[in-house]
Amino acid sequence: MKTTKQIGLFLAAAVLTFACSKPADTVETTDAQEVAQGEGQTLAIQPAATAISWTGYKPSGKHFGKIPTTAGEVTVAGNQIISGSFTFDIPSLTIEDMEAGSEFHGKLHGHLLSPDFFDAANFPTATFEITSVEPFAAGDVVTGKEEFKSDFTPSSVSELAPANPTHWISGNLTMRGTTKNIKFPAAVSLENGKLTAKAGFNIDRTDWGLQYQNEADVIDKAKDKFIYNTVSLVIDLTAGE
Repeated sequence: MKTTKQIGLFLAAAVLTFACSKPADTVETTDAQEVAQGEGQTLAIQPAATAISWTGYKPSGKHFGKIPTTAGEVTVAGNQIISGSFTFDIPSLTIEDMEAGSEFHGKLHGHLLSPDFFDAANFPTATFEITSVEPFAAGDVVTGKEEFKSDFTPSSVSELAPANPTHWISGNLTMRGTTKNIKFPAAVSLENGKLTAKAGFNIDRTDWGLQYQNEADVIDKAKDKFIYNTVSLVIDLTAGE
């Protein structure tokens, strides 16, 4: 009888956890969705103050840098974001953990732009188009996936996300000719015609065709013969005056 009660309590707890959890309140990757549209005030981005910071990981190290923004705008109505689109310049990708002009910097930069990764010759830009914006409510959570443990395990989503998110942003991210919708928390401020936003999250690079040394194909991860599929992205955006 005691065992039966324990099983019953376990099942009840599991059902309660499922019922109270919010699957939508995680950083998600799904198929492309319809791009948001609407009228309002258009704020042009400030390219010098807008970029994607990236970090790629392998068990023995990591590399990081930025992908600059070349164009973009956000449409707002009152204090609401209606729509937005942004273009990022892949060939201008920077590597910040290595000395620019050094042999290894040149090799890595060339490799990242090659067909093994971004294939910049054929796909020189990446784009992000907003599909929806929702308030970040009290009780919303940010969760990530379990990673293979190493000296350079990728940063968790909770480490990357802003401390006090205000919104969930969903948008179509296009790289290498592939478009996927991603949803992530962001801290957004809109005052006196100026919008600033900060977000941090992880993506699986293989969803966009960046398959080089895919960790899923490695039988023995301990041999360090792979690159983590997880790539961390931190977005800093400024638009308007």
